[in-house]
Amino acid sequence: MSETDDARADRRLRVGSLFSGYGGLDLAVEEVFDARTVWFSEINEPVARVFAHHWPGAPNLGDITTIDWNTVPPVDILCGGFPCQDVSTVGKMAGLAPGTRSGLWAHMATAIEVLQPQWVVIENVRGLLAATAIRPVSEGDDDERRNPATARAAAVRNLEPDPWGLGDEPARPLRALGAVLGDLADIGYDARWIGLPASHVGAPHARFRVFILARPALSHPARLRLDPRQRTDRERASQARDDHTQPSSSRALDQAGTRNLAGGDLRADRGVLRRWGRYAPAIARWEHITGRPAPAPAILNDEPVRRPAPPFVEWLMGLPVGWVTDPSLGLTQAQQLSALGNGVVPAHAMAALRAIPD
Repeated sequence: MSETDDARADRRLRVGSLFSGYGGLDLAVEEVFDARTVWFSEINEPVARVFAHHWPGAPNLGDITTIDWNTVPPVDILCGGFPCQDVSTVGKMAGLAPGTRSGLWAHMATAIEVLQPQWVVIENVRGLLAATAIRPVSEGDDDERRNPATARAAAVRNLEPDPWGLGDEPARPLRALGAVLGDLADIGYDARWIGLPASHVGAPHARFRVFILARPALSHPARLRLDPRQRTDRERASQARDDHTQPSSSRALDQAGTRNLAGGDLRADRGVLRRWGRYAPAIARWEHITGRPAPAPAILNDEPVRRPAPPFVEWLMGLPVGWVTDPSLGLTQAQQLSALGNGVVPAHAMAALRAIPD
């Protein structure tokens, strides 16, 4: 007797998704860990509509600041990319601090502490390496040295010269990544991280991102029941499987993925050269990797300034056709572009998770 789809799904690791967006990070986590997303948290209604369309069985828990994590079903993996506005180099660099959008990381840390997942996956922008951070002072802690008075106003130039330092000098301001790693350590999690551009997997854009993978520092008897399912991505890699996003029982994906990360020495034909000029090699490589041609790059209308066409940006992100732009989702072009601009390239996240050492 063959095993039912429901029985197979019950054995897969359960994923809880925070700051979910259109689900790019979730696609990568599901593939790398052979997992399934069981609930998500997204406050932006149009974007939540996209996520709910592709994961119809996963309820939206809503605003992360109002969730009582003691009432939330436990998960094996918690993933999310907390807001980047205050740590992004294109923003005001307000830093990771209470009261900022990026300060919502504290709510994700609370979720980790209460739910105690076996794995935590975090994604954010390059600015996490440079932006300063203010860690909330615990009750009864009057040690001002952990948050120097000059930290909030400190410029990036005042940080230690090593670009990979995290602000561990006592007279230097703490960096955002250092604060995140410190919070994970306080909760009892070991973490490793990596920074990679999306071009590493052949995408025709840089889109540098930082990925963090964390797990409990010590095993806990209450979680031993998960052991038979705790296969690492390296153990999974020994199985015969394609290196691209696979469909789940609740949605259908095309076969775009990371077939050829390096892309080889692809030569663009004359038609591609005429259409894309100096961008032709990068476009040809991504067309080869995704297995489909690039859509028209701009919206053609009477406006003096050309705007990027959402289907083209969707293709740049390595997503299946219509993942965000399907008319049935009811998103305006502006909403589609906003969702896509804040998203994750699934192949990029998959490569990063597989590159992080155990």
